[in-house]
Amino acid sequence: MLAAVLKDFNKLVLEDVPMPKPEPDEVVVKIKACGICATDYKAIKGIRTNVKFPSIVGHEPSGVVSAVGTVVKDFKKGDEVIIMPMAPCGLCPMCRTGNHHYCANAICTGGDGIDDVRDGSFAEYTKTKVTAVFHKPKNISFEAAALTEPLSGAWKGVIQYSEMKVGDDVVVIGVGGIGLLCMMVAKAAGAGRLIAIDSSAYARKNALDLGATHAIDSKNAIKEIKKIIPGGPDLVVEAAGPIQAVELARDLRRRGTRWNIFGITTHEKFELDGGLTHFMEGRMDASFGCNPMSMQNAIRLMERGVIDPGKIISHRFSLKEIHKAIEVMGQPERNKVMILP
Repeated sequence: MLAAVLKDFNKLVLEDVPMPKPEPDEVVVKIKACGICATDYKAIKGIRTNVKFPSIVGHEPSGVVSAVGTVVKDFKKGDEVIIMPMAPCGLCPMCRTGNHHYCANAICTGGDGIDDVRDGSFAEYTKTKVTAVFHKPKNISFEAAALTEPLSGAWKGVIQYSEMKVGDDVVVIGVGGIGLLCMMVAKAAGAGRLIAIDSSAYARKNALDLGATHAIDSKNAIKEIKKIIPGGPDLVVEAAGPIQAVELARDLRRRGTRWNIFGITTHEKFELDGGLTHFMEGRMDASFGCNPMSMQNAIRLMERGVIDPGKIISHRFSLKEIHKAIEVMGQPERNKVMILP
C-alpha cells in the first residue's frame, strides 16, 4: 500500500509499504479521509521531537473495514467506521473509572503522548485495536467523521470538564480548527454571547461565519470584551497555544469565571495572584485528548445534525499530494486540511 513515511524531521517520503494484517483483536481500515492535526505538522517539521523513525503519522481518520481479527465480533468487512487515535485496554484502574485517556497500557495510532505509538493514517490502510473503532452513521460524511476526534475533544473540554450552561457568556481565545470546534460546541449548547478572539482577520471571519456573536482582535481584547460583557465572561476557553493566550484567559476572569487551559502544550509558566484567585472563586480546568464517551457524544452531535465539523475544512489533498498539504499547513490563511487517500 502507499503511505507517507516520516524518515526523519523534514523527510516525509511516499513509498510502498506492506499491507497491515490484523491480530485477533484488531481491525484493518481502508482510509477514506484523515485530517492533519497541528501535532502531525509539528512532528513532520521537527517542532515536536518525541517521534520515533520511521513513522506514519495521522490520527484523525475515517474509513471502511477491510479485515478483522478472529475474535472481533462487532465489526465486519465493509462497515464504515471512525478510529479513535488511542486504543485503551479497558481493564486498568484508569479505564475502569472512565479515564481511558490516562490508560498506561493503551496504544496510539499516528499520534503521541504514550509509549506505544504505532503507524497512523497518512496511508491507504491502518490497523488498530477494536476498542478504538466506532461505527460511522450513514448520514455523516467521511470527511466530517474524520473530525470526530477533535470535535470530541472540544465537547470534553467545554461540556464535560467546564460544564458550560445554557445562556453562559463564552470567550474562545484562538479560533483555528480546534478553537472553532470549541466555539461550535458552545453555540450548540446555548451560549449567550459567544466571543472569538484571534489576531488573524481570516480566523475572525471564520468564527463569525460559524456562529460567534462577536470576533475581536487579541491586541485590544480586554478593553473590547468589557464593552460587550461589562460583568465579564462565565467561561473562557484558551484554544490558541501561546503562553500569552493563557495569560489573557487569566486576565479576563471575574468572580466565578470558569477557564479552561485547552490549547497550550508547551511547558511555560505564568503567574497567579493567590489571594485574588481565592476570593474570585473561579475554577480552572484543563482538557486534552478524548475518551470513548466523548467520541460517542461527538458522533451523536453529528448524526443528529447539531454540529457539522466539515464546515471547518479549508483544503483537501490526495495522499500523493501530501507534501502540498504540509506546505499549506504552514500558511496563515488555512483551517483544517484534509487528506483523502
